[in-house]
Amino acid sequence: MRHSNERLACYDRCMKAAVYTKYGPPEVLQIEEIDKPIPKANEVLVEVYATTMNRTDTGFRSAEYFVSRFFTGLLKPRSIRSGSEFAGKVVEVGKDVTEFKPGDRVFGFNDTRFGAHAEYLVEDASGPIAKIPNGLSYKQAAPAGEGATYALNNIKAAGVKKGQMVMVYGATGSIGSAALQICKHFGANVTAVCNTKNVKLIKSLDADKVVSYEEEDFTKDTAKYDFIIDAVGKASYGQVKHMLKPNGKYTSTGAHGIPIALWHKVSGKGQAIFPFPKINKEFIEFIAKLLASGEFKPVVDRIYPLSGIVEAARYAESGQKTGNLVITVR
Repeated sequence: MRHSNERLACYDRCMKAAVYTKYGPPEVLQIEEIDKPIPKANEVLVEVYATTMNRTDTGFRSAEYFVSRFFTGLLKPRSIRSGSEFAGKVVEVGKDVTEFKPGDRVFGFNDTRFGAHAEYLVEDASGPIAKIPNGLSYKQAAPAGEGATYALNNIKAAGVKKGQMVMVYGATGSIGSAALQICKHFGANVTAVCNTKNVKLIKSLDADKVVSYEEEDFTKDTAKYDFIIDAVGKASYGQVKHMLKPNGKYTSTGAHGIPIALWHKVSGKGQAIFPFPKINKEFIEFIAKLLASGEFKPVVDRIYPLSGIVEAARYAESGQKTGNLVITVR
């Protein structure tokens, strides 16, 4: 009876979560029983139904780019919890929370707090969390945060507007597929560059022109662009600068985009930009509106159970995924 009571007590205060105590490959991830978080006065407790495995998660866990350790811990991670995107149901609110109530279906993205690869998480009610539009499932809402937030940051920084010419290189990734759809929302004419097998998919996202980099050299395009976004970190400024209009902007989500952007800022050239990402409620609520209107539909490649977290991480790092990888928790 004593052991039975202990299990019942743990059921009430514990949860399953993916954790890692050291940086490294996917295999450092472990599913363990840890304490269920308790919401503070301004926080909500969310029962997670679906999450994702994305580039942010794999990058911080592997610490391949050493600079990330200045945010997460030099020698080992300060926080052991993994996961940045979530969709679930509010089960408890802090005493100061007015915008959410138990039972609300919510989604969000937080690349500083993490903890989404778990049965529960807490989020600041005024942070990057919003209600899921009616008609969308948890699995549809979970992958709506990360790629769209990063894409929106770059699109806002470039000042994309109606009638402009935009090129999205790497249009099949979570950032690229979101960037394509968000640029279309703003009225831009979008050329999408992707691999051959996904040409049909990218056309279905309403791209004005689709180029397979496997069949033709996209840099030979004679059009001039107001904005070129390298959404996978593989197209350098040097490759595409001749394709930009005099006031056109280039950005890359890869690390090589940072030094060239700094040089352009210092020199006054201004074509290459690298905006520091804003992760906030305003952006998540904007994304929620696009979801509700049907102007943004996250692309999903594969779905894994929480127990398949290591396999999901391996596939995320393989360079083969299209769009997003969803992980079901409930």
